[in-house]
Amino acid sequence: MIPLSRRTFLATGAAAGASLLIARPALADDARHTVTLRARPAAESERLRLQQALRTTDFHPTRVYLPAATPMTVEVTAADGLLPTLHVGAPDTHPDVTYKNPRAYPLTAGVNTLTDPGGGLVYLSLTGDGQRAKVKFLSGGVRVPTFTLGESTEESFQSQLDTLTESPQVELVSRHAIVSITREGLLAWRDQDHTALLRLLETIIASHAAISGLSQADRSPLPFHLVEAPRMPTGAGAYATHGWTAYPRTYLDRLIAVDGLRTRGWGVYHELGHLHQQMAYKPNDLTEVTVNIYSLAAQRTLGQQSNLTKPDAKTGLTPYQSALAKLPAADYLKLGAYEKLVPFRQLELAFGEDFYPRLHQLVRAERPASDYTESAKRWGYLAIYTSRIARADLSGFWTRWGAPLTAEYLAQIAALGLPAPSTDPSTLTG
Repeated sequence: MIPLSRRTFLATGAAAGASLLIARPALADDARHTVTLRARPAAESERLRLQQALRTTDFHPTRVYLPAATPMTVEVTAADGLLPTLHVGAPDTHPDVTYKNPRAYPLTAGVNTLTDPGGGLVYLSLTGDGQRAKVKFLSGGVRVPTFTLGESTEESFQSQLDTLTESPQVELVSRHAIVSITREGLLAWRDQDHTALLRLLETIIASHAAISGLSQADRSPLPFHLVEAPRMPTGAGAYATHGWTAYPRTYLDRLIAVDGLRTRGWGVYHELGHLHQQMAYKPNDLTEVTVNIYSLAAQRTLGQQSNLTKPDAKTGLTPYQSALAKLPAADYLKLGAYEKLVPFRQLELAFGEDFYPRLHQLVRAERPASDYTESAKRWGYLAIYTSRIARADLSGFWTRWGAPLTAEYLAQIAALGLPAPSTDPSTLTG
């Protein structure tokens, strides 16, 4: 679920920097260590490159937590002249909503001392194209128990949990994910195999990249940030926005538990899906619908039964059965949540499992302009681009589903001169 508009978040935060942690030497008890950074693209530029509605994060964890109102001293060396930014606070994890958003502290060459009133996990960012910088933590922070996929052992992580008790937060880190959890929350699930957990999370994210038509070379070097949040917007079980996805304590059995994430992790697949949605063909009506293209992809990758084939507890009908019985639909927007997803799966059934990879690739190549307020245009783009990918006129398909297409866009589809589909996609299930 996305509780706030794209406009709100674009207005409140410009893109920050990005960094790649090259070296991770062991930390001393007082958290002194040096982080070597290599500049990467900014999250906003990556969002635009991928034509996505939401950006990921520029942050890279440092394994340091800064207590509130505590001076921290760092020393910066920037051989290429590009200076990093230090950020305090994992987004929306502070108990005081005043400190919901991370605070940015641009660093200068040499020694820097800063104090943050809220305190929190410390991150670094460096925006550019491969430039390098080093940040040496001299004083002021405490060590954060951190499990890094491919580097940490379960034994060493469990030892950290027992000995590094000053940080109220813990992190799990892999190539494409940062998971920031309260110490209390992690301890409740400390018996997990954290290598298996992070590999599973990487598999889920990779399934989203695959259905987005992204090769390994095309994928963003920036990670996804998943956080345990102390509050949720009204009506939200979890949420996604620019820079992060957030989950309450009650979600941890599906976020940081291997079996839960593998078998009952739809909510996590869904929220991460929001950070893959493309904006061109996403009217606000479809924000909570097309996101589940990615959720279904994760289910298939993990060998789960599709939510579209599971009978409803009250009606005994699957979403396919209940939705198809309503066709032709007078108003798509009055269908149930999973019923709205059916036509999007039908396009894959009709035109191949590479349908959405090709759609994403075409939109990235052409970059069609639209604003989130232009609902008619985005509905029109949906019908036009899906028709082009199908190489068939899908105006009848979308009209049968009750999609609100205007005469302007129906005419544009007709002008493509495409044939009718050989099989009516609206009849397919599976």
